Amino acid sequence: MKYRVLRTEDDHQQALQEAEALVVIDPAPGTNDAERLELLTLLIEDYEKRAFIFEEIDPLDVIEFRMAEQGLRQKDLVSMLGSRSRVSEVLAGKRPLTVQMIRALSIGLGVPADALIGSEPRKPSKMSSEAATEIDWKQFPYGEMERRGWFNGARVSGTTTEERLQSFLTQVLPREPAEVLFRRRFQGVEIDDKSYYSTLAWTARVLMRAREVSESLPPFESAKITPDTLRDLARLSWLANGPTLAVEFLAKLGIVVVVEKRLKNAVIDGAAMLSEARRPVIGLTLRVDRIDYFWFTLLHEVVHVWRHLNDSSEAFIDRVERIASAERTPDAKENEANRIAKDALIKRAVWERSPARLAPSRESIQELADQLHIHPAIVAGRVQFESGQYNQFREFLGQGEVQKQFQEVFPEEGREE
Repeated sequence: MKYRVLRTEDDHQQALQEAEALVVIDPAPGTNDAERLELLTLLIEDYEKRAFIFEEIDPLDVIEFRMAEQGLRQKDLVSMLGSRSRVSEVLAGKRPLTVQMIRALSIGLGVPADALIGSEPRKPSKMSSEAATEIDWKQFPYGEMERRGWFNGARVSGTTTEERLQSFLTQVLPREPAEVLFRRRFQGVEIDDKSYYSTLAWTARVLMRAREVSESLPPFESAKITPDTLRDLARLSWLANGPTLAVEFLAKLGIVVVVEKRLKNAVIDGAAMLSEARRPVIGLTLRVDRIDYFWFTLLHEVVHVWRHLNDSSEAFIDRVERIASAERTPDAKENEANRIAKDALIKRAVWERSPARLAPSRESIQELADQLHIHPAIVAGRVQFESGQYNQFREFLGQGEVQKQFQEVFPEEGREE
């Protein structure tokens, strides 16, 4: 192409294509191709500065992102902003940031001060057409949701796919700005663009089903959960119908457990979140139909409810393969949930000296399970994970024994492999 100032989108696209072709061949510095690539880069940058208007970053978005990234709660900002009421007002967009606040937040959160300077505080708003356009409605698995009957019985209105999806999703937070739902922060497993919309739809479905039963449950009090409570829950695994008994056990503590098949792009096993009424809700997909997976995932989510769940705009999303190796990640909350869940199933001191760990055999696995009154799948699964020998002791794992206890979700022909 003839090199000149780019004035049209066609010029821009042609320059991009030529630059991409040069990047592929990776020209050596000083060559004609390298000079052409440098010139094209400058021309493209100049055009985009003139043609595209980029919105300023909202300082509150910066603060909320860093809080989510670092696992911080509102109380953790008190030392930076001065009081709980001031933190609440700032995060609600009701109080502008002062120079002193910006300086403290910049140091405390580790973000540039420039990113915290905005012209006006954010104003709370209802769902608007501008906010709705931020959602890529085509990414939702609408057809799969419809085939499962998710729109039946819900107060869904609208004629277009977008209208029906928006109506479906806003059932979950009828008294809050819908942006809260669309900006839900998923913690735990990494959620990419492809799986985000399936995960969002699945969590909305779980919350809707939870609402159907939550009014009949007692209020939840975190003080009711103790290490002994978790061990009592783990001992239910000893019984053949332990999974369904676990749902009833947690309901008596004010925690709703919903089993809902995952959507195709949402490769997850469990979730912990709060309903609009701040009722703790645990969602399980039973993606892997094994007894040890069920109990480890359930205990892990209960720990999130007990120790970490505080904000209705966030949800802990977990995958067994991810949480089983949580000790290898820098995520403190996942590490804690992993450690406490493992200890509830088998106390560390008991495990360290157990023949099931030191010299695993069918006999030693069954003996430890009998001693602790837990299902031998839990022992065998831990042996497999720590030894890396996943072909051993598979007869203990209870493959195919969990989904059939929830036939309303997994009829015979709908079981996951």
